[in-house]
Amino acid sequence: GPLAVSADPARMRQVLGNLLSNAVRHTPAGGSVTVTVRGDGAEVRDTGEGIAVEDLPHLFDRFWRADPARARHTGGTGLGLAIAKELVEAHGARIGVESAPGEGAVFTIRGLQPSR
Repeated sequence: GPLAVSADPARMRQVLGNLLSNAVRHTPAGGSVTVTVRGDGAEVRDTGEGIAVEDLPHLFDRFWRADPARARHTGGTGLGLAIAKELVEAHGARIGVESAPGEGAVFTIRGLQPSR
């Protein structure tokens, strides 16, 4: 059944909004973005371009962007995932990613605490 978690709704909207925005940006027409909410967290899965293995360790670093050729006004500042990580960790949870080029990406949030 449903499980309520203890979290700041505005901050969790910010985290999920960032993950969804990135997923939509990197998923071509005809692809899909799926959000699944479960007991202690959530998952954002896309069928987009995927992420190079060598880029995965840097995704949550401040100001890091996978494609340095993209302009800041079209490619973001490189802060969204770093902020998402800080917000998730401030809730005592963790955020992670699994991906491979051409296979999309799966961002997971786990460890949110149940409401009391």
